[in-house]
Amino acid sequence: MTTERPSPPVRAGERETLRAFLDFHRATLAMKTDGLCDEELRRRSMPPSTLSLLGLVRHMAEVERTWFRRVINGEDVPLVWSADGDYQAAYDADGSTRSEAFAAWQSEVAHSRRIEEAAASLDVTGYQPRWGEEVSLRLVMLHLIHEYARHNGHADLLREGIDGTVGA
Repeated sequence: MTTERPSPPVRAGERETLRAFLDFHRATLAMKTDGLCDEELRRRSMPPSTLSLLGLVRHMAEVERTWFRRVINGEDVPLVWSADGDYQAAYDADGSTRSEAFAAWQSEVAHSRRIEEAAASLDVTGYQPRWGEEVSLRLVMLHLIHEYARHNGHADLLREGIDGTVGA
């Protein structure tokens, strides 16, 4: 499967631009996994780290779930891979598969899109307990762009280490 990546607009409104850049980065993470088998996706960066491409996909499912569902939508849902709230648990993908990790990630992305599209404006807020304050949808979208951009850099290095593929 080859992932199609949207091009963000060069002239658009704030919300459309944020949405497009977030989708660009979501697609970039998916592109970094194209054509790899489960074993390759689980390959760790270096001991003792549990960082792998599959772990990044799992982590981003948690990020999407936390910021959109728990913070903006106020849903009382547990993390996907940790009943006790350990965000690091998602990185350990030793027993995971592409189908399991991507199903969870794609489900959370779909929830996030619905929540963002239903919000009256970027000024809608939700409570972020770790920060102890209300945060705007605008901040959440920017934070996710930041998270994806940072982890896509990790994905670049992981992919190069697996089969030499670089770029994009």
